[in-house]
Amino acid sequence: MRIATWNVNSVKQRVPRLLPWLDERAPDVVCLQETKLADDAFLELLTDDLSARGYEVASHGEGQWNGVALLSRVGLDDVVRGLPGGPGFPHQEARAVSAVCGGLRVHSLYVPNGGSPDSDHYRYKLDWLRALRDTVAADVDTAVVCGDLNIAPADADVFDPAAFEGHTHVTDAERAALRELLDLGLHDVVRDRWPTETVFSYWDYRAGMFHQNRGMRIDLILAGTPVAARRRAAWVDRAARKGTKPSDHAPVVLDLDEAPDGDIGPMVPPPSVAAPRRGGKVPR
Repeated sequence: MRIATWNVNSVKQRVPRLLPWLDERAPDVVCLQETKLADDAFLELLTDDLSARGYEVASHGEGQWNGVALLSRVGLDDVVRGLPGGPGFPHQEARAVSAVCGGLRVHSLYVPNGGSPDSDHYRYKLDWLRALRDTVAADVDTAVVCGDLNIAPADADVFDPAAFEGHTHVTDAERAALRELLDLGLHDVVRDRWPTETVFSYWDYRAGMFHQNRGMRIDLILAGTPVAARRRAAWVDRAARKGTKPSDHAPVVLDLDEAPDGDIGPMVPPPSVAAPRRGGKVPR
């Protein structure tokens, strides 16, 4: 089974990239974030193309902001839209959808950005992460938690730690919340496979950030121990960030039981230049 997660930053804008990518990589389960479409509009736009490729769809959207979806060719059962008991800002936003796919409880998540560490949105982000932990705790062994978590787990997951001081995504409280999630019994499958490699999944659109490999690793796949034991490959499809009108995020891919492309990674293809370690603007 191939599971992938991708913040597409507007699925309507990314259709010319998304459909060829599905044909090329043939994922069995796909978690999408920042779809930016209400459910009716999502289904009208993509149902025929996805059905032709064998995908069932569960969408949870709200128009021009947020939005998540699940695509599955291995079943889509017991769909849960939203985060049970989760906080709102002020209402509960369309940031989570989960379903049982191929016997696994797969979560597609778009964690709140957090704004700035002294903001109400930052406190909302921490509350949201606590609610997520409580939700995942109910069934950790079969859990696959995917998405844009808007947290870089460690300094190695940003191009320059000094550039991020005082900003969200790297604060102690955010990283502690992520550790609490991992402490339930989840594994960061990409970092576990590539413990010392430079791996990014997001590069700001501003000039030169992608080509200089000045990125962040904030798109994660976390898997329960029995699921992580099935890992045969875990990698970032950097090729999907190249070319015309890409998302600012690249897909993250987990291969279970077999790896159709071999044990490739950590970023495919690798960057042509190393990430510089120097001060600079923080991606937003």
